This record gives sequence, structure tokens and C-alpha cells, in this order.
Amino acid sequence: MEAVELRDADPKRYHGKGVLKAVAHVCAMISENLVGKAIHDQAGLDGLMITLDGSPNKCHLGANAILSVSLAIAKAAALHLRQPLYQYFADLIGANYRMPVPMMNIINGGLHADNPLAIQEFMIIPIGAPSFRDALRAGVEVFHLLKAYLKQKGLSTNVGDEGGFAPNLRGTTEAIEAILEAVTQAGYKVGQDIYLGLDVASTAFYSPDGTYYMEDKPFTGSEWVAYWVDLVRQYPIISIEDGMAETDHIGWKQLTQALGDRVQLVGDDLFVTHPSLLQQGIAANIANAVLVKYNQIGSLTETLQTISLAKKANYAAIISHRSGETEDTTIADLAVGTGVGQIKTGAVCRTDRVAKYNRLLRIEADVQDTVTYAGRHAFAQFLDRPIRNIYD
Repeated sequence: MEAVELRDADPKRYHGKGVLKAVAHVCAMISENLVGKAIHDQAGLDGLMITLDGSPNKCHLGANAILSVSLAIAKAAALHLRQPLYQYFADLIGANYRMPVPMMNIINGGLHADNPLAIQEFMIIPIGAPSFRDALRAGVEVFHLLKAYLKQKGLSTNVGDEGGFAPNLRGTTEAIEAILEAVTQAGYKVGQDIYLGLDVASTAFYSPDGTYYMEDKPFTGSEWVAYWVDLVRQYPIISIEDGMAETDHIGWKQLTQALGDRVQLVGDDLFVTHPSLLQQGIAANIANAVLVKYNQIGSLTETLQTISLAKKANYAAIISHRSGETEDTTIADLAVGTGVGQIKTGAVCRTDRVAKYNRLLRIEADVQDTVTYAGRHAFAQFLDRPIRNIYD
């Protein structure tokens, strides 16, 4: 259901991944229809491009073409108004901006790394920090102590796609224990200053017969739910992304019933930033949060619609990067301006990730004492809550 990024499919250029077709659409059809229009009509201009495309998934002009112009419109409008971009986003959505909690992926596995770890992302979430800069500092300190710990154990400190380490650890619990050791060595309290988050990417483990396979072990849907319940009982995990496969709606309902009061259950593959899919999830009472990646939907206006829908339903929204990134920092402004309270943009490593953190630091310096750090408030509904007995 993700919007289509239009590629050239020319094997002689960039292995077929070139974007000359998308660029041509920007320079021709999109340009011809937008030039002369009012720059401050974000929704109208986005709607015009979507109409020009005419497909349900933006496959004609390409979501990459439409989104690029959509974001360029926002930046041009902000400049014309002499506003910082985050203020422009805040005005569009009608939000009070605040500094987000960083969800920092410090161990990579799954499809994001060449190692045996099945789970895609192991994150630290410094909700106990008094400010964003202190949260970032905590992440940096834990990251470097984790590196030292891995070296001491004779493990690789090469990094994965999102800047986290990709060591050859034996399994999930060993990765979690390594992170907890680094957190403790850094002088932070586990389950108070710093919590853990996981991106399971469960669809990768799901077979057509409804069985999940992880670390060479099969799980029924109910057993898969029980596995996460047990892990949450053992460790200070406050967020699980894609805990069930995107098509396993029965499993999602079971997981939400079991952990929805205690853990942030994030739908990424489940919702793909699509307002209608999120609405279906809300109606079915599955998950309690949505990951927001604007290139999944392909326009700023639709991205803001998804965020607004989540807020109205008391679902959390997390602004997110992609595993393949650039040094563009727009998502930093989007996280602050929409006031969602959380951002997921990788480890404090690789310039494509660090650029976003540096932008957030600059924003915090600009607004100084006029904006709060989301901190514990972003996760207040999950703190000190018991886990339901899934066997009742």
C-alpha cells in the first residue's frame, strides 16, 4: 500500500533505480500546472498534484516527484512568511510545537544488518531527560559505552543501515542485555531515565499458514503474542513496532488486548502512513500508535491528515526516517512543529542520521525556554501500568 516511488527501470543506469522519469514529471506536467498558483495553499497544491497523477498510489507521476514538490512548497511558503519551517508546520496542523523524544536505534539486525539478529531495531528512549539536548547526550554516552562493551567482548562494531552497531550477538536477549549494561555504565537508571524500544518487523517472520519463525523456532500467533508479553515482563520495553505481521489482524487484536495498556504498539507496515488504513485500525482497536513516514503516502497534506487522525483517536504518532536516508532535515522540523512528541531517526552515527539531531539541537536553541521536551509525558499512559493476563 505504500505510494510508488517512480524509478526509470533502466539497467544501464543505477541498476534501474534512476529517477529521470520522476524529474521529468516535475519539470513538465507538475510545473506547468503549479506555476502561478498561490504558494500558501498547501492542501490545494498537493490536491492538484494528486489529481494530476490520477492513480490510487501515485504511480503515474511518482510519489517521489509529488512529495519533493510538496515539501518544496512548504519550504518556499515558510521563507515567504519569514517563519522557521517548524512554525509553518505547526500553523498548518494547528499544533503547539514541542521537542520530541528521540528513539535511538543503537543495535541493528534483521534486513538492516548483516548479522544473526532477527529483530530489526533495538532502541533506547531517554524519556527521563529534562531537555532534548540532555536526551541526545544520554544517547551519545550510551552509544559509545556500548561500542566499548562490544569491543571488550570481541564483537564487531561495524554499523548497519541506520547507524546502530551490527554485532554477531546470539539473540534478542543478548542484545538487550548488552544495551542495559551500557545504560548502567553510563550512569543512567534503566526503566526510569531510559526505556527500550523494538522494531520487530514481524512481517519478515510470517508465513502464509499463519506461523511466525524466529531464530529457527516456529510460533503460532498466540505464542508470538505471549513471547512479547514475556519479554516486556522481563525488560523495560515501552515501545514495540510491527509486533505482528501487517496482514495478521487477529494477532494485532490479541497483542493490543494483551499489551495495549502497557506498551506503545506502533503500526508501520500495518498503516504505511495512510489515513484510511489508520482509520480502519482505529475502528478495529488495533495498535495504539502510528509511524509517520511521509514518502509512504507521498504528500505533506496527507501526512498531516494521518497525524491529525492519530491525535483525535489518542494514538501516538512518531515521525520517522527511512533506512535509506539523505542529509535532509525536514523531518526534524516536522516532529517539532506537529508536536507529536517522538522522532525516530537512527543512531548518533552517520551524517544522514546526525544531521537530524543537529537540526533538533538548533531548533531547541532557537526556541529556548518557549518549548517543552515531551519526555515522560509522551509515554505517560504506559508508565507504571500492569500487563494484562493474556490467558484469562
